[in-house]
Amino acid sequence: MSTNTWIPDSTPLDMPSVARIYDYMLGGYHNFEIDRQVARKLLEIFPETRLAAQACRAFLRRVVNFLVEQDIDQFLDIGSGIPTVGNVHSVAQKTNPTARVVYVDIDRIAVAHSTAMLKDNPYAAAIWADARQPDLILNHPTVKRLLDFSRPAAVLFITFLHYLVDDDQALSSVRTFRDALVPGSYVAISHGTSDNAPPGATEGAEKLSAMTPTPSKYRTRADILKFFDGLELVEPGLVYIPLWHPEDPDDVFLDRPEEVLNWGGVGRKVK
Repeated sequence: MSTNTWIPDSTPLDMPSVARIYDYMLGGYHNFEIDRQVARKLLEIFPETRLAAQACRAFLRRVVNFLVEQDIDQFLDIGSGIPTVGNVHSVAQKTNPTARVVYVDIDRIAVAHSTAMLKDNPYAAAIWADARQPDLILNHPTVKRLLDFSRPAAVLFITFLHYLVDDDQALSSVRTFRDALVPGSYVAISHGTSDNAPPGATEGAEKLSAMTPTPSKYRTRADILKFFDGLELVEPGLVYIPLWHPEDPDDVFLDRPEEVLNWGGVGRKVK
């Protein structure tokens, strides 16, 4: 590690990262000038990106709280990003101190910082892995040590699957994780969408993300619904994320949910 302990020595400082851009949008400080440059261009395309990031984080919190209420005590968070307020383990362990969480990301800064943050937490860990190789994740020693897939668990794909741009590959990855789960388990997804987007907005965002190692592809609700094949959608189904179990009349984007440009839902594995 470099003198900045959250920066692995091998990290290129001239390549923007989706995880660090998201961190910047949430008000974090684990980002570089190249990330902030791309973020500012994204804000020009979609000025409310910061609020949308907050809405995505709030959706994650509500989902984890719901899952804990369903007695889920183990979580696999795919594409977890750089830790910030409201991480899965902090939300889950507030209710269940022994809830187990494994974070997975392909961004080495995200993994390095997560590892440092979790060093004193015996029930949570972070690993570096590629979501396009789900079998390697499921068989990773850390995953096998912390998570027991003979019991119900939850796999989270929050604000992530639009970075798997190949449709068949994205569907295959989700289905591999789904098939590894026992009945009573859950899969949670939020996904950026082109539905109701301002003209040119998603195209512009996709061009910006193409500058990073993880380009994006925004999908329609019909396309996103396919990720829930083989699962029973929890009410209210696949909806704009502010509409999924809102907590307060003042929730971000609740008065104009379509403008968040993110669909979200939770599926339960029944059999």
